[in-house]
Amino acid sequence: MSTSTPYPQPVQSISVENAARVAQLARWGRGKVGNLAFSPDGRLLASGSMDTTVRLWDAASGRLVRTLEGHTAWVRSVAFSPDGWLLASGSSDKTVRLWDAASGQLVRTLEGHTGGVRSVAFSPDGRLLASGARDRTVRLWDAASGRLVRTLEGHTSDVNSVAFSPDGRLLASGSADTTVRLWDAASGQLLRTLEGHTDGVRSVAFSPDGRLLASGASDGTVRLWDAASGQLVRTLKGHTNWVQSVAFAPDGRLLASGASDYTVRLWDAASGQLLRALVHTDWVQSVAFSPDGRLLASELDDGTIWLWGVP
Repeated sequence: MSTSTPYPQPVQSISVENAARVAQLARWGRGKVGNLAFSPDGRLLASGSMDTTVRLWDAASGRLVRTLEGHTAWVRSVAFSPDGWLLASGSSDKTVRLWDAASGQLVRTLEGHTGGVRSVAFSPDGRLLASGARDRTVRLWDAASGRLVRTLEGHTSDVNSVAFSPDGRLLASGSADTTVRLWDAASGQLLRTLEGHTDGVRSVAFSPDGRLLASGASDGTVRLWDAASGQLVRTLKGHTNWVQSVAFAPDGRLLASGASDYTVRLWDAASGQLLRALVHTDWVQSVAFSPDGRLLASELDDGTIWLWGVP
């Protein structure tokens, strides 16, 4: 399903106070999607797809802006550079590709992983690009040159998700080995291993102030960790199937989790209280907030993208 006309534009950011008023605003998409990412200015929404393409959508109207072709297998992850100039895509073809986000031209292809790439993330200063893959490694690349900076080893199964802390000092990786690992982004040193999940970790995300780290796992839980100490702060329970994706709202007070139980759940990050369950019609594979916090995008296993906001 695709839409080419503007949807009602929300005037409020989604918050703890108005979570009960969040409503579906639009739905579009085609092909099985990998995951979602908003551009830093919020104008574009990127999605990866099982059909090997990356699609760029106009976030205000749902219009398909362009399709980026070049990968030879499922594109599992996409991420914009902080300045919005580059778009990174990670694929099951074992490569990471860097694209000019404005023109759609391929800038370079990063090769080295020996297993499918599951997640990509830029450092806050845009200098480094992290990629996590099924070869059990995290690789750090120089985003400007494409040079491999270092390979982080230690996970014993697929690395499903990577995320930098807001200050760029920490890199978190979530793995099918049930752990989250925290690395020093500058040196590559393993700082600590966070244990507690009873099934594979599928998504990790830092809060905007860098104090909390959220992890979602196949055990159906979301865990909140103190990023500095690695201590478990609380476990959020309610999902009845795999938690595929977690994302903090820009104000850090709200946490969204998307799961294979057909729901996105909105949580008060401070208290752990469940505020709202947004019901979908298929597995939710990915969630992402727009930079201004007015939109929440969710991607379903059927290939559709749903947009939510406070009308």
